[in-house]
Amino acid sequence: MTPCRSLTLLILLCLLLAGCNTTPPSSDVPAKPFNVRQLGKSDIDNVAEVHLGEVLAHLEALMLKLYRRNPRELAKGAGGTPETAVQAAFGPVPVGSLSALQGKRGTAAIQLAFDNNYHGDRVFAFGVGLQQMMLTAYNNKREFFLTDELDPQKLYNSARNLEIAAWKLHNDRRPDGALYLLSDSTGNEPRNLSYERLFGKLIATQDALAKIIAGHRSRTIRQIIQRLAGAVFLPI
Repeated sequence: MTPCRSLTLLILLCLLLAGCNTTPPSSDVPAKPFNVRQLGKSDIDNVAEVHLGEVLAHLEALMLKLYRRNPRELAKGAGGTPETAVQAAFGPVPVGSLSALQGKRGTAAIQLAFDNNYHGDRVFAFGVGLQQMMLTAYNNKREFFLTDELDPQKLYNSARNLEIAAWKLHNDRRPDGALYLLSDSTGNEPRNLSYERLFGKLIATQDALAKIIAGHRSRTIRQIIQRLAGAVFLPI
């Protein structure tokens, strides 16, 4: 073996050993595995997916809290536990939604929860109605790509509709004066602001994304002001 070839082999061996002993730099943030689908997404698409994930998580938490606060509503629907009822409501197709909601969707289903002539599961109507309304604002998609375009006005309108839904939850009453659904504390109960916080997070998430999309698309959002006591749900 020539001296030149021996030196080359020695250098290669040293490089190999150095590579084996090298420790990758540590990081508190785990590396996200590469997915070829990411090639078809923009930064805005990823932001929209994160916002939608937060929205759905908050809606599930809200519905679970309402079932625990209003256990009588479980018996009107499929029964089971609050957890199983929420899982059924947030599946790909809400279980029993067509019959239970009288064919109504979105804001119409939300209004059904406060209809005195409705005798079904009001928590289901309220929760599924909110979910459908929000998904409509996202063009009924859960994943977004370069060819998708969200409408900031729809996102803005959905935030205002959340304000109306929250007001109805806290104020709409039966003819006898009782609330249709219990949420925040009543009477001598300890103050409970957890429902307000959840609605606040939902509204802030939608408003933030509406502004992001409007800025990215150079779009203008038409501001709408209504008195909550007599407000009507906005179209989406």
